Amino acid sequence: MSDMGVTVKKSENFSEWYTEVVLKSGLADYAPIKGCMVFRELSYAIWEKIQEIFNKKIKATGHKNVYFPMFIPESFLKKEAEHFAGFIPEVAWVTEGGDSPLEERLAVRPTSETIIYATYAKWIRSWRDLPVKLNQWCNVVRWETKATKPFLRTREFLWQEGHTAHATKADSDKEVMDILNDYKDLMENYLAIPVLIGVKTDKEKFAGALYTTTLEAMMPDGKALQMGTSHNLGQNFAKVFDIKFIGEDEKEHHVWQTSWGISTRLIGALVMVHGDDKGLVIPPKVAPIHVVIVPIPYKDADSTAILAKAKEILAKLEACGITAILDDREEYTPGWKFNEWELKGVPIRIEIGPRDLKQNQLTIARRDTCQKTAVKIEDAVQAVEKLLEDIQNNLYAKAKAALMEKTTTVRSYDEFQRTLREKGGFIKAPWCGSSDCEEKIKDETGATIRLKPFEKEAPTANCICCGAKAVEMVYFAKSY
Repeated sequence: MSDMGVTVKKSENFSEWYTEVVLKSGLADYAPIKGCMVFRELSYAIWEKIQEIFNKKIKATGHKNVYFPMFIPESFLKKEAEHFAGFIPEVAWVTEGGDSPLEERLAVRPTSETIIYATYAKWIRSWRDLPVKLNQWCNVVRWETKATKPFLRTREFLWQEGHTAHATKADSDKEVMDILNDYKDLMENYLAIPVLIGVKTDKEKFAGALYTTTLEAMMPDGKALQMGTSHNLGQNFAKVFDIKFIGEDEKEHHVWQTSWGISTRLIGALVMVHGDDKGLVIPPKVAPIHVVIVPIPYKDADSTAILAKAKEILAKLEACGITAILDDREEYTPGWKFNEWELKGVPIRIEIGPRDLKQNQLTIARRDTCQKTAVKIEDAVQAVEKLLEDIQNNLYAKAKAALMEKTTTVRSYDEFQRTLREKGGFIKAPWCGSSDCEEKIKDETGATIRLKPFEKEAPTANCICCGAKAVEMVYFAKSY
């Protein structure tokens, strides 16, 4: 069992613990290509859950899914200079097709703004064509040279990218916020991960955007993780790609655009925030399996009766929309199975043995607290439904408490540096608004401004860096 179970404690070596959990739980494996990973069945099933939840949200508001080519002509990327400069170091290029050199280099999709907007220029003619609200689920390649980490930083990853075009700035502003709130709901109410929302500084915003809104979560090691972004691109790309429409006023206008995305790094966040020394802990709302039933036969007992009862419970759970499986493998002991399913993060385990059968009950173990309770067999479905809700709420409450504990307000640079060194986490500090101060703090400490919150607070002191009058309170952190 030792070679299968987690051998490193989360509190002792967080990085090593994370890698062990990802590999041993069957979420992912390393690929034969440096910096790439294999999404195994479990992680892909979680990703499908995320897709299902988010698709439902965006389809309800009139968005449609499409797919654009993964190859982007170099001339397209170069059209928007700021955008192109932001991606140059990470672009993978295709230069040959078979034995023939290509006339123009093709980028392997680092993001799709340029290829999509070149097409929008053909499709959009009149105000009647707007809004255009498209999304694609696809892979992205960014040739990372830093140390890679499954789900958090790999050369290829999966994501969704939404791209919309609107007649007015007000419409595009509304789209940015609507999507940001959809993301927040997905992260908090499904993944059970609390997030801070706000706006990126000009230095940290998406290359080519008017402004970028962001969702930031705090990991147990005190580093922030950007969970998703929603950008207002203004008319920048519209002017470059000539996306114009004739308005109701019969005059020509450029469209207003947004783009937004979340990626498979959400799975990495789920592992880090909820996992423990036994392995994964998956929130019920995104768990591919809600319940595993483990029959516990005894030598003298009638195992057929136990198995029959286990199958009966399985059918009842499934009839109520609860995804359950029966682990009746004879070659493994019940203890071995318990460890395996705990490692894989299944929210609830039901144990049923001869004593349970005699007393018309079963034992239910919850993954988040590892507590066990005995429940009458006729109450099993109701008990499981309630427990799934309790586990979901408990995981969020624990993560929320950890976020609060890892958020510190400081008044001086000394206090800022000490907090960063000793505790990490989000540091709320007064800032003068100067990018010089922002850059100086980043160079000296490695911390960046993660966001400027929407809800403005009066600064508690002068700017922590230069001592000038502060204009707002912002959140700093080191990040993944």
